[in-house]
Amino acid sequence: MRKIVLCALIGGAAFAGFVGAQLAPGSAARSAPVTADDNHPPNPVVIELFTSQGCSSCPPADLLASRLAKDDSLLVITRPVTYWDRLGWKDTLAREENTQLQRAYAAKGQEGSGVYTPQMVVNGGGGAVGSRENDIRSLVRRADRSGPSITAATDADGQLTVRISGKSDYLAAVSLIALSASETVRIGNGENSGRTAHYVNVVKAERNLGSWRGKPMRLVVPREQLRVSGADKYAIVVQRPGAGPIIAAKLLDI
Repeated sequence: MRKIVLCALIGGAAFAGFVGAQLAPGSAARSAPVTADDNHPPNPVVIELFTSQGCSSCPPADLLASRLAKDDSLLVITRPVTYWDRLGWKDTLAREENTQLQRAYAAKGQEGSGVYTPQMVVNGGGGAVGSRENDIRSLVRRADRSGPSITAATDADGQLTVRISGKSDYLAAVSLIALSASETVRIGNGENSGRTAHYVNVVKAERNLGSWRGKPMRLVVPREQLRVSGADKYAIVVQRPGAGPIIAAKLLDI
């Protein structure tokens, strides 16, 4: 818990707006409703884990993420951050983009907001300490899963066609996220020195595919964009700008 407190202090706004976010969870997302296809199954709830190999409080959250990832109704994405690298061990999976995304979420001041590890953020909205399973599952139960539908198919040449349908009054970014399904790291120094860490669905790369404007949309993804080094899984995520709510997601079957 010492790590959690220290991280919150570094964030400068740890848990800011906690009460207000609880009183009106997801209010930003509800301000412009989306109408999805009635035949489309609910979108998976996206859980983003912000973790670090240099964080002594993180292994229980990493383990929880592995368990949650077995649930097909969830899309777990692990985002190792960079700000603990100074403690004697440079995280081998960390990306500065993950750190910046967490800071952008923190600036929203939603439930459980702040820059700390471990943290899980649900559908780009509320968050909680990443090892507190009951808190995470509470956020998942409250998550909006009625966003636009996403379908995807790969042709004989390996080219991927993504279709997004639904209606909305607002703009959202469509991203392709390359993931490594499983990573195992032997940590040689720092607070977890001598431990072996296990991670699930670690971000290897992200690419913006375009903007969804609330009308039927077709995107073609060249096969070379599905050949990211170290990645063996890919997901489509539709998210409002400025680290806004995630309104739709799909783990690709390729």
